Amino acid sequence: MLETFANQTALALERARLAQDAAHAQIKLETERTRNTLLSSVSHDLRTPLAVITGATSSLIQREATLTAADRRELAHVAFEESERLNRFVGNLLDMTRLESGSIHVHKEWQLIEEVIGTALNRVHSETAPHPMHVTIPPNFPLVQFDESLIEQVLINLLENALKYTASGTPITIAVHAADKEVLVEIADRGPGLQPGDEDRIFDKFYRSHPAASERRGTRSGHLPGIIQAHGGRIWAETRPDGGAVFRFTLPLTGEQPPVLEEEYDTNV
Repeated sequence: MLETFANQTALALERARLAQDAAHAQIKLETERTRNTLLSSVSHDLRTPLAVITGATSSLIQREATLTAADRRELAHVAFEESERLNRFVGNLLDMTRLESGSIHVHKEWQLIEEVIGTALNRVHSETAPHPMHVTIPPNFPLVQFDESLIEQVLINLLENALKYTASGTPITIAVHAADKEVLVEIADRGPGLQPGDEDRIFDKFYRSHPAASERRGTRSGHLPGIIQAHGGRIWAETRPDGGAVFRFTLPLTGEQPPVLEEEYDTNV
């Protein structure tokens, strides 16, 4: 009986070791897959602004004698805007890392939602220029508690995504509603919409549609759900029935509301 018990104990220990080895192999495989996905995504998103910056600055250097003052200003402006885009992308990656490690802190303050929307629109002004921008916020809209810099990042990211997949001359709509103790923010476009299944995956970390399907979206927005969830809200995307896509997120509307100005914020930017 002692020999049988020893043999069974040895078999159990061997099975445990094999299971542990299999788990380690799976973790290594997932780590390698994540690393490859990260490198692919980062290299793609870094390459585009870097190429534009390189082209603009090389023109400034090599064609300095033949460029007009207006040409030089335009090239410098292009390089500056792409460096800002590159900075936002790197910031998104850092925020994603901090969210996963639990080191990001949300500093909520009472804010006017129209002000952070206006700031986000100013940050992407050159990209929004070819599009009619419709912003609608009801009159007497209450103040909302949120981290201004983080929600600004969310808005910029969603706006850039909408602009990327929308033809010039087609409108982008931003609408804000309040209901059921939460604020609902919508960013809608008239692009190709979402492909079946993208609604559930578009906010996955480093999600990219198949390269051949150029009309499909990929927001590179894996950090956005973490930001919104840290505020106690939700974020999702849908295809609009009459064409295009709409991205929505909510923020809690709780606490005693400070007074707001009685005016309606409804503009075409």
